Amino acid sequence: MTSYRFPRTARVRARKDFDRTFKHGRRVALPVLALHYRLDDAAGPALPDDPGEPRLGLAVSRKVDPRAVGRNRIKRALRETFRSHRERLPAGDYVLVARVGAARLPAEALRQAFEQLLQRAGALPRPQAAGTMRAKPSGEAPSSPPGSTSGHPGR
Repeated sequence: MTSYRFPRTARVRARKDFDRTFKHGRRVALPVLALHYRLDDAAGPALPDDPGEPRLGLAVSRKVDPRAVGRNRIKRALRETFRSHRERLPAGDYVLVARVGAARLPAEALRQAFEQLLQRAGALPRPQAAGTMRAKPSGEAPSSPPGSTSGHPGR
């Protein structure tokens, strides 16, 4: 049974954990969000207080939105997205820093931005392209349609 709760063990809460992620982690960014992440595999041995599951930390300052209602709306949308993808994410710390433009976005746009950052970080697989033809592996030469010349005009 899948649990969609957001327990304390799934949160980055301590300042030392935020600092470790900012200092030793990697970063991908969009104009409205920045994702700092530190995967357990890349960080070396697990720490004694680290449960080995994906954890989320949020940083939404008053500069993003001076009203607490607006900041909490942003955090709620980001937590919900993390909660829905948590089982598929590799273990590690994910810290999201909201930027000023995040206050103007609806929850759906925030969700899409967060998912895009997770894909760019390699934590989520990229969606498959729609269509009926298979993608050609890179390095394969393009083929000529049947009945056409091989690219040489005199043949």
